[in-house]
Amino acid sequence: MKQLVKNIRCLAGVEYEPKLRLQGKEMAEFNTIDDAWLLVEDGRFAEFGSVADGMPALVDIDETIDAEGGMVLPSWCDSHTHIVFAGSREREFVDKINGLSYEEIARRGGGILNSADLLHNTSEDELYRQAMRRLDEVIRKGTGCIEIKSGYGLNMEDELKMLRVIRRMKETSDARIVSTFLGAHAVARGMTQTNYVRLIIDEMIPEVGRQRLADFVDVFCDRGFFTPEETARILDAAAAWGMRPKIHADELASSGGVEVGVKHGALSVDHLESMTVEEIEILRHSDTMPTVLPGTSFFLNMPYGKARRMIDAGLGVAVASDYNPGSTPSGDMKFVVSLACIKLRLQPSEALNAATINGAYAMGESAEYGSIAKGKVANFFITHQLPSVDFIPYAYTTPIVKKVVLRGKMQ
Repeated sequence: MKQLVKNIRCLAGVEYEPKLRLQGKEMAEFNTIDDAWLLVEDGRFAEFGSVADGMPALVDIDETIDAEGGMVLPSWCDSHTHIVFAGSREREFVDKINGLSYEEIARRGGGILNSADLLHNTSEDELYRQAMRRLDEVIRKGTGCIEIKSGYGLNMEDELKMLRVIRRMKETSDARIVSTFLGAHAVARGMTQTNYVRLIIDEMIPEVGRQRLADFVDVFCDRGFFTPEETARILDAAAAWGMRPKIHADELASSGGVEVGVKHGALSVDHLESMTVEEIEILRHSDTMPTVLPGTSFFLNMPYGKARRMIDAGLGVAVASDYNPGSTPSGDMKFVVSLACIKLRLQPSEALNAATINGAYAMGESAEYGSIAKGKVANFFITHQLPSVDFIPYAYTTPIVKKVVLRGKMQ
């Protein structure tokens, strides 16, 4: 099937010679074509160009999509979310307003353990229903490739329940979904840390591996959670089952998570609010993508990650939403892009690349997603009429998405 998208005011995020990731000065290169057309064939980008240079013959077109003077951008690639959860935690939101820290709430039995209790008492079908509602919400806001973690189960039965829900979402949504096993999100109630780590390594990981439920493994390697030594043991066990690491690191303190992640070939290290200059150097010459979550800093009033410094040091950076019930109850990637400009001091082109091609890289998906390039999967959105690409992060609460296309199918 051939589809022509016409009347495009600006085709943005174009790659003529696709790269798996952008680093350093490359991140400022967000290619655009004004007064453009786009051809999609069998759910993949086939051709594109400017109207002035000529359009394809219309006799072969099966469907025409009118952009009506809007822009066309590649779908957001959100590489860090926790959208399979039960209920909500607005009580803790009030606790934060009243001065309690993330760690104090956790010590009182709130936080992740609170979500684990809620999830335990929620059926698999209801969990799927709630998660699909959130997924549909972010798709409507432009996300087309997304990572989803477990981690609110904290026991074998409930972690598997979460991962089965994610698998079901993969099977029913046109969005590209990758799954991550995050059993090491917190220590389960009634268990010592030593015994819980042993449970993850000896029982959870082998069962997740046998059922092929996870593409990646993650560990919350941070102060008060899991140590670098425990993290290394978990990553070694998961590697035997083909699960590559994606690490929570440096959210609460400089934790050693960056070092253990790079050493074990992590695809990404995420959060990085407490990252040191020395850790920036560790990431140089590695294949690991530093991923910053500015929505978390915004919601928790925490420091923001050193994305500007990382790019100036020659690194690539991704940004993601961290959509979860406790520390970032939002999956709006347009707002994340705005925060990347306002708080991280990224240029609009850098922030857009961080939310598309580099986000795709942080999921191992940039060969297929994250830019408009020949042969890639046709995941894109069409905006309302906008004055420029820079308007997207500038107008930080203005809805921009008019139409969403995933795998060549209008949503």
